[in-house]
Amino acid sequence: MAHSTLSFNLPSSIEANIERDLSSHFVRVVEEAAVASARTMGQGDRKQSDHAAVQAMREAFETVPIAGNIVIGEGERDKAPMLYIGERVGAPVPDGREHPGVDIAVDPLEGTNLCATGAPNAIAVLAASEPGGLLHAPDCYMEKIVAGPACRGALDLDAPVSQNLKSIARRLDRDVKDLTIIVLDRPRHERLIEDIRREGARIRLIGDGDLSAAIAVAVRGNGVHAVMGIGGAPEGVLAAAAMRCLHGEMVGRLVIDRPELEERVLRMGIKQPRRTYTAGDLAMGSHIVFAACGVTDGALLRGVRFFGEGYRTHTLLMTSSNNTVQFIDAVHMHRKPGPRGVRLY
Repeated sequence: MAHSTLSFNLPSSIEANIERDLSSHFVRVVEEAAVASARTMGQGDRKQSDHAAVQAMREAFETVPIAGNIVIGEGERDKAPMLYIGERVGAPVPDGREHPGVDIAVDPLEGTNLCATGAPNAIAVLAASEPGGLLHAPDCYMEKIVAGPACRGALDLDAPVSQNLKSIARRLDRDVKDLTIIVLDRPRHERLIEDIRREGARIRLIGDGDLSAAIAVAVRGNGVHAVMGIGGAPEGVLAAAAMRCLHGEMVGRLVIDRPELEERVLRMGIKQPRRTYTAGDLAMGSHIVFAACGVTDGALLRGVRFFGEGYRTHTLLMTSSNNTVQFIDAVHMHRKPGPRGVRLY
C-alpha cells in the first residue's frame, strides 16, 4: 500500500517533496532505531539499549529533507547529547532550496526495560507536525485517560473512577464488568486499581509502555478499552498525536507538584499548566504523521526479526489527513542470499 501523503503551507516545489517522501522517511527513521535497539535485546543493559536507539535515530534524521525541531525528546540539552529538546535535525540544505520546518516528538525506545529484558511491547516512536503543532511538554508526569473513538466527550479527569467506567461502558454498549482497563503497575496507582476492581472491570497491569497501550486502545480488536493513570507527559503528547490520527479520545493534565517545575512549565510557554488537555490540545497540528516500529513482539506490532541476509521489521504509520492506519511488514536485505535461499524468520 502506498504511503499516506501530507500537505504543508509551503512553496509548491517543497510541498510536492513532502507529499511524496516525508512519510516513508519517518518510517525509515523509526525502523533504524528499532533495529539498533533490538540488537541489544535481552542483554540486561537498559542504558545500552536506549543509547543504541537514540544514536541510530539521530543518524537517520541526517538524511531526512526537513528543517526539524525536536520539541519532545531525550530531555534538556545539558542532560542529553542527542535528540535533546530544541535540537535541529535534518539533511543539509541544498544550494538555493529550503527544507520544510517540522516539529518532531520522539521516543527512540519506549520501554527500555522491556528491551533490556526481552519483554513484549518495546517500540521506537516519532510524531511530526508543522511548526507549533505539538505541545512542548515538560519532562514531568501527566494524569491520563485514553479511550477509543466511541468515547469522545465522555471522559472526565475530575470525575470518580466509577463514573468514567460507566461512561466508557455506555459508549461501547456493554457492561462495566466487560471492560478491560490498562494501568501501569506502580505504587501510585494502588487506589486507582482498587477503585477499578471495586466496579467489577478487568485490569491489565503493565510494567512499562503506556504509549503502546494507548495506541492499542484506539485500534479496534485488541481487547482493551481504556488506559487510566499517571504516566509521562512527553509520552502523553505522542499518544495524543496517535489519537488525532485514530479519532481516539484522550484527556490529560500535567502533574505540577514542585514550585521549580511550575516555573519551568511557564518558561516553556505553557500559560495554564493545570488545565485539562484533550488530544487536540496536545497535538493541535493540521498535519500529523505518527510512526512506530516494533522492537520486541507485542499485541500491536511484531518485533525485529534477524536472519542471515538481513532483518524484518513491522511498522505502524498513520496520518491525520486521511486517518489511515498502515501496517508495513518490510524485509531488509543487506547481502545476497546463500545457495539455499532466504529464510524470513
